[in-house]
Amino acid sequence: MRMESVQEQFGGIDIYLFDQLLKGRIVPGMTILDAGCGGGRNIVYFLREGYPVFGADADAEAVEGIRRLAARLAPALPAANFRVEAVEAMSFEDGSADVVICNTVLHFARDDAHFEAMLQGTWRVLKPGGLFFSRLGSTTGMESEVELVQGRRYRSPDGSERYLVDDGLLRMHTERLGAELADPLRTTVVHKLRAMSTWVLRKRAI
Repeated sequence: MRMESVQEQFGGIDIYLFDQLLKGRIVPGMTILDAGCGGGRNIVYFLREGYPVFGADADAEAVEGIRRLAARLAPALPAANFRVEAVEAMSFEDGSADVVICNTVLHFARDDAHFEAMLQGTWRVLKPGGLFFSRLGSTTGMESEVELVQGRRYRSPDGSERYLVDDGLLRMHTERLGAELADPLRTTVVHKLRAMSTWVLRKRAI
């Protein structure tokens, strides 16, 4: 009998999201919503293991691709679980997901107001007690390497121009949401290229 490779089982899952699995914070039966799902690299495992999975992305081609992926790995899931929608305007019901993944999405905000709308849009669909997982571009550890463009938009040495956060801003939003940090803030710096912060929150139960 052929054994599945790690790649086949987990796809291209973000290593820090994989860490949440290892910590036992995401378990079978939980509803997973990938906000800004792209091609679905972070949900291959959840599809294969029979989790109720939902996703949204503004890119219609990406959503069509993830529908094909879901039809192959989890044929019982309705295609309507995956929707062509911006994360700030998702049509999923309030409090419908146990886990919301918003991976490498929030740094595409145009400005502060757009960032707030994207964040509130993803937070709205998370159940009380649920887990919010995000990785996003950051200035932390790269303060002298990034070039300010306008507001919180910066140009990183890798040539990308994005809305970049820092620890202070993430802590402020954590407080404003009335959330708890599930893990300490963690930033990975790719030397002289870019920095990515991992932001994992627990929504307080009502």
